[in-house]
Amino acid sequence: MNFQSIVPKKSISLFVKNIWVFESEDRNLKTSLPFFADGYPGLMFQQTDSGLIVRPHDKTMPEIFLYGQTIKPIELEISGAYLLIIFQLYPFVLRTFFNLVPQSINDNCYYLDDMMADDGIMALAKELQASDSMESKIEVISNLLLSFLEKRKQDLDYKIREAVVRIIDAKGQESISAIAAKSNLNIRTFERRFRSETGLSPKQFAKIIQFQTSMEQLTVKDYSKLTDIVYQNGFADQSHFIRVFKAFTGKTPKAFKK
Repeated sequence: MNFQSIVPKKSISLFVKNIWVFESEDRNLKTSLPFFADGYPGLMFQQTDSGLIVRPHDKTMPEIFLYGQTIKPIELEISGAYLLIIFQLYPFVLRTFFNLVPQSINDNCYYLDDMMADDGIMALAKELQASDSMESKIEVISNLLLSFLEKRKQDLDYKIREAVVRIIDAKGQESISAIAAKSNLNIRTFERRFRSETGLSPKQFAKIIQFQTSMEQLTVKDYSKLTDIVYQNGFADQSHFIRVFKAFTGKTPKAFKK
């Protein structure tokens, strides 16, 4: 399997955090890709020999679809060769661009043909199929997202976007009350607007970012002992870290390493 993480162009960086590409040309391969909570919904394009199934939901997915916040762990199951292009979106995008209630697709997906007319989704599918390179497919999807931005940019809640970025930059360790104060919002208004825009409470989003940072550190083995991860990522103690880690992955850190 080949994997790329692509920095989005400036034109879409307001609302796209990363672009991920997974691909394999092995037609005899059976692939299972695990995904865990990371705080970001996304838009996925998939081109496979035999389809893509999301476990444990047992859903066979269409060629292009939105997914909401992944809170419980999932796996993407693929047989044969595949190309996956995933636009990792900032969490305010679902409401602003697609007029969705973000909570409605937490741990779930949304098919674009529920929003676009049949001729629109067919034209999009044809354009993606006709694009003969990964780069050109990324360009097609980028233009699609830019068209949604153009229609709905007046609805962007910039205060919540800035708060989202602050939580990410602080790796989930800055107090929510301090972030609300920096947004010039009282805590109740801030929490209400944040949940409405992202589908998560600020505290839950910060906890996911904190978990994701610790998981990355564990994965790349950037530590001497487990307590290094615990205290560098702001967990109260080792049992707290293990409890949070298991809630998001279904495994203890020790089992996850194996």
